Amino acid sequence: MPTLTYIEANGTAHAVQGSEGSNLMEIAVANLIPGILGDCGGTCSCATCHTYVDPDWVARVPAATDEELEILDGALDVRDNSRLACQMILTEALDGLVVRIPVRQF
Repeated sequence: MPTLTYIEANGTAHAVQGSEGSNLMEIAVANLIPGILGDCGGTCSCATCHTYVDPDWVARVPAATDEELEILDGALDVRDNSRLACQMILTEALDGLVVRIPVRQF
């Protein structure tokens, strides 16, 4: 089972395991990770699961779709490495992935 780490804006790290095929929002919610809300349930419509992919991982995570980029356009504090956790699917290739949680979500 792949492991990933969510880092809160205050620096608190949460290393958790997730099932391959699950999205990062589902894994965060199941593990009670603070700051990942997932209000839309993973339908790519709210940006309450906004994260920053660690720079060491940006090239290894599949690129965002146009739909995801459109939703991120309305999110707060967007950066070049911003992604919606609901749109990133955990695979064995992402074992060790690190994502950071913004100070605020919608």
